[in-house]
Amino acid sequence: MTTAPQTRRATAADIARAVGVSRATVGYVLNDTPGQTISASTRERVLDAARALGYRPHAAAQALASGRTRIVLLVLPDWPQDYSVRRYIEEASLLLDEAGYTLVTWTPHATGRTRPLWQLLDPDVVFGFLPFSDADVAAMREQGIRAIIPDPDVEAPAGEAERVGGAGPALQVQHLYELGHRRIAFASTSDPRLADLSRERHDVALRAATARGMTCAPPELVDAPGIDLETLVHGWVRDEVTGVVAYNDDIAAMVAGAAITAGLDVPEDVSVIGHDDSPLASLFLPRLSSVHLDGTALGRLVADLVLAKIEGREPAPLPPVTFETVIPRASTRRVG
Repeated sequence: MTTAPQTRRATAADIARAVGVSRATVGYVLNDTPGQTISASTRERVLDAARALGYRPHAAAQALASGRTRIVLLVLPDWPQDYSVRRYIEEASLLLDEAGYTLVTWTPHATGRTRPLWQLLDPDVVFGFLPFSDADVAAMREQGIRAIIPDPDVEAPAGEAERVGGAGPALQVQHLYELGHRRIAFASTSDPRLADLSRERHDVALRAATARGMTCAPPELVDAPGIDLETLVHGWVRDEVTGVVAYNDDIAAMVAGAAITAGLDVPEDVSVIGHDDSPLASLFLPRLSSVHLDGTALGRLVADLVLAKIEGREPAPLPPVTFETVIPRASTRRVG
């Protein structure tokens, strides 16, 4: 009985023997160590031998030697990942990959019992979609992780949150205001994972409406089990609500669909504006007005923040405008 030959992973020592140089020289060449006086011909012979032997660097050994894993851990909240978030993660991943870093996403769950992923990966940077708790910051620092974003030692400038992906609800309100709407409603979601974000979006919308002298009906969880959404929308119209600010495009489609089923016309009887500018906004009839989040620009921002932290430099200044814009479509109209 014969057995397949055991294949052994090529090592730096194998390359050194093949070329006739020291292991240190091989290490200097493979790691592109600066300040070494190695001739171009020797460097080329080492690299040729590495390719011929099928040499692959050992990730753990490289990390040990360099002090870096070249991993960036992006910690996401336990939310359904909407269209705009997926776009900016893709862009950030691409840019970090071009810089030689791997972006790993992780979503801790409130009911989970697993160890924090940063304990297993030992990443160079931990980037939180939301600020970390004091306990998490202490645990990361105890492990030796110093590059934490948002920086727990630096207070974010006033208004920065709304400039970086948080101004959407105010833009929804502004759009309706410019069309003449003065009494609006906020359609929210009952998903418990989104309770904080939904509340925040409502608060931003309410502040924007109040600042413009508009009246905003109490928020409604329009996707809650057992809710009669058609009756709810009829009640809004009866109370002279002319515009609805929806938490996202899914909720906007639910409201518009219920209005149409109830015999109302969108936007003649009630205007509806969504958020995220997901593909649904362009497919639903009538086409949904929505807030577009520039995921590509946000992805670039995330990548620059990470690389600035690694390189010890200041990140590029934020642009003077927000990352969101209103995309007007057929679901909103002028009144008055």
